[in-house]
Amino acid sequence: MRAWYRSWRVALRIARRDAWRFKGRSFLVLAMIALPILGVSAADLTLRSAQLSPAESLTRQIGGADARVKDLDLGGVPVLQDPADAQSYTTAKDYGDGAWPSGAGDLAKALPAGARTIPDTSARVSLRTTHGILDTEVREVAADDPLAKGILRPVDGRFPATAHEVAATTHFLKASGLRVGSELTARDLGTKYRIVGSYELPDTLGADQVDLRPGALLAPLRAALAAKGLPPFTPDTSRLVGVPGGRGFTWNMVRGANAHGFSALSRAVVLHPPARADVPYYRHNSPSSGGDGVVVTSILVTVVGLAMLEICLLAGPAFAVGARRSRRQLGLVGANGGDRRHIRAVVLGGGVVIGAASAVVGTLAGVALTFALRPVLEGAIGQRFGHFSVHPAELLAIAGLAVLTGVLAAIVPAVTASRQTVLSSLTGRRGVRRSSRVLPVLGLAAVALGAAVAVYGSAVSSQPAVVVAGSALAELGCVALTPALVGLFGRLGRLLPLSPRLALRDAVRNRGRTAPAVAAVLAAVAGTVAVSTYAASSDAQERAAYQPALPHGAVSVLTGSGGGRDAAAARTAVVKSLPVRLRADVDRVQIGARSCDEYSYEPGCGHVEIDVPKAHRCPMWTYGESAPEVRLTTAQRRAYASDPRCEDEAGSDVAGGILVGDANLLRVLGIRDPAAEHALAAGRAVSLTRRNLSADGGTTVVLRVYADMAKTQAALDKGETPESTLVRLPATEVAGHPATYGVQLLMSPAAARAAHLGTVPYGGYYTTSSPPTGAQQQRADAAVADLGSSVTLHIEKGYTSHYGIVLLSLGLFAGLITLGAAGIATGLAQTDAEADLKTLAAVGAPDRVRRTLSGFQCGVVAAMGVVLGSLAGVLPSIGLRLTERRTALAGYRRDLAQGLGDGTLPHVPIVVPWGTLALLLVAVPVGAALLAAAVTRSQRSLSRRAAT
Repeated sequence: MRAWYRSWRVALRIARRDAWRFKGRSFLVLAMIALPILGVSAADLTLRSAQLSPAESLTRQIGGADARVKDLDLGGVPVLQDPADAQSYTTAKDYGDGAWPSGAGDLAKALPAGARTIPDTSARVSLRTTHGILDTEVREVAADDPLAKGILRPVDGRFPATAHEVAATTHFLKASGLRVGSELTARDLGTKYRIVGSYELPDTLGADQVDLRPGALLAPLRAALAAKGLPPFTPDTSRLVGVPGGRGFTWNMVRGANAHGFSALSRAVVLHPPARADVPYYRHNSPSSGGDGVVVTSILVTVVGLAMLEICLLAGPAFAVGARRSRRQLGLVGANGGDRRHIRAVVLGGGVVIGAASAVVGTLAGVALTFALRPVLEGAIGQRFGHFSVHPAELLAIAGLAVLTGVLAAIVPAVTASRQTVLSSLTGRRGVRRSSRVLPVLGLAAVALGAAVAVYGSAVSSQPAVVVAGSALAELGCVALTPALVGLFGRLGRLLPLSPRLALRDAVRNRGRTAPAVAAVLAAVAGTVAVSTYAASSDAQERAAYQPALPHGAVSVLTGSGGGRDAAAARTAVVKSLPVRLRADVDRVQIGARSCDEYSYEPGCGHVEIDVPKAHRCPMWTYGESAPEVRLTTAQRRAYASDPRCEDEAGSDVAGGILVGDANLLRVLGIRDPAAEHALAAGRAVSLTRRNLSADGGTTVVLRVYADMAKTQAALDKGETPESTLVRLPATEVAGHPATYGVQLLMSPAAARAAHLGTVPYGGYYTTSSPPTGAQQQRADAAVADLGSSVTLHIEKGYTSHYGIVLLSLGLFAGLITLGAAGIATGLAQTDAEADLKTLAAVGAPDRVRRTLSGFQCGVVAAMGVVLGSLAGVLPSIGLRLTERRTALAGYRRDLAQGLGDGTLPHVPIVVPWGTLALLLVAVPVGAALLAAAVTRSQRSLSRRAAT
């Protein structure tokens, strides 16, 4: 043991001296290992600091209160809840398919005697800003009360003390253009409020929120909206509870609140949860499993392992050349009684020294950068850290990865150096050593096994992880096969000119430094090609499945709330911001009060829909009446799947498919039909599909009107047929089968009046004289956003690929890895072949030979790695796409058997990204060769060669 310690101590001292002597090479390897360690340590610190303790999380949710209780509006019926999650609950009684009770509970019965409460109420409200209107969360809670301390974190000024004061989040002030001291008003309310302070929500730094005293804004605004006949909002209210005596809100108190229809988030219960047997909720619902954590851990282990492999492949040649340059020193170790163990220890010591230095530099730099960039990181993740959390054990493990990576990178050079004889080391002779025959066999077996697993995953298994595992195994086999494949490339040398032939034969002869560099390029390129192929295939699939909402270049702006009061302003905003050529204003049918929203279920708000004639109804669907479902065989369902009557009306959610307008809408939708335009001018309706027209000649359309959707829903819940009335309209069918873009029926205003149907402004459709530019679209978006969140603007640009930047980034990443690996191999080759270069200069070789040789050495390594990586990367992407295709076909057959879908076979293409492959196969090797040639000196060097 003592001798082992002394030998390693000497080996580490020699390694440290060599590392200091060759600073450039040492710094290169240190940077390759330290940079990933820096990133991993910074990520660990960020995640741990952002991971709140239960006490910190409770402070942000309930402040200084003992609990937060909330009425579940179930009429006070008993509920069961998860102790740690007040939002996970169920009723104690099983109501089956019936509706749950509704109504307010009794707060006094739900709380223990002597408890003090303060309300915490919030709702989304439109506030006026310097730019227009901003949809904002308005919160009414006494933020300066001890029960609420910690929920809102003050930044500037103070919290409101009177009913006419307000505090706002810093993000709201930035978005609104207001500041502390400005006046703030709400839409539809004339009261002015003075901003007296700013604050932030520690969990959501990007929230737009204002805080007032309880009852200062929401209650007056609800009254003002009711006075104007506008739809009211529904605030969300809970109460912060403080229990006297310092005992906290116990589990028995939580169950007492549950007994009266209230949920409760208790500090005492979360910090000290009850036994599982004491939680009735768990008898009906199981807590969530940690399956996702296992998946995430597996992914992290895989990523870290591949990153270590890549670093080892890049750093290995540096250690190999370092050992070769120190071969005389290693020979002296052997000449003075050292055996192979000592020589291996010296080379491995280099990996330990550089790995340890990388661990120290990377870890300390990660800690320092995370601490210095804490505000930036908090802004990026959108929440404040609980505290700066440092876990020494995890940082030591990360540092250990650096040391392990350095040792692994030095293993092969250490074994190679220890096998050289003392004589060859002292004389500098390279010797001749045959390549290992075991490694290619193992690599070939891994490739075969990995390919078989990937094929099984794509043809039999439904788990993509099987394909990924098989592909990873096959890629590792390719890495093991790299030395043998490099040797096969050498047979092409007889066909090449002098410089590329010398470069190729030098790479083949020195596989110890060539193979790791080629393997590093192979691994990076294989991953890039796999992801690029999958991304390009997914992009083609999404492009084929894309359904435009409008003709290309057309614009729509629609609002379904507030009785259409924002429609006029929205139309004006579009006309002012975009190059409008044709404008078509549209209204929608309004049943009930003018203030009813488009899909409102409030009492007094109705709905209208097209009553499809029985002859045109799909036999698999039920329309209107509650008729029993027709029993159909699988063959019948397959036949009806392609029946025009059973076509899925995807996209027909525009006002229920019914609009009120003129012939300009038909022109915007690309429909040219003089007969339809004449019918609209004559006060008739126009149906854009034959299915809506009556079966006897097709001259009328029937609308079914439900006067009160609240009563309609109540009847449906009871299994009864809701009350409705029928309205018949004279209608004309549009010629042909045009694309309708969700519009099924267009009524003229005269037709709506004749049918006694009320209408409200809905918005407009437009064509543009030229495609809107980015600046024009931004102006339109800003103008519409200033009107509030109820206005929707859509500019049809066709399918927009989201994978272009991904493919470009992957190509650049693989190119950088390739250039780095090839550059390292080239630099090491020049160092290793200095004697050959001197010989070339001595025999009169032109100056350009040195430069071209260097360029071809770099290009050869890059080309071999790129070719092998491209071949290896195709397998996983094709396997994954085949798995998805088989899954899609199984779902298609299952849906077809049930009569679902439209009978169209799923389109799951496999697309090869030829642009990315061309960049990798041509541009990267050529660029690497030109770059290496450009940075290489071509002057002759006639210094004396060392005797061999």
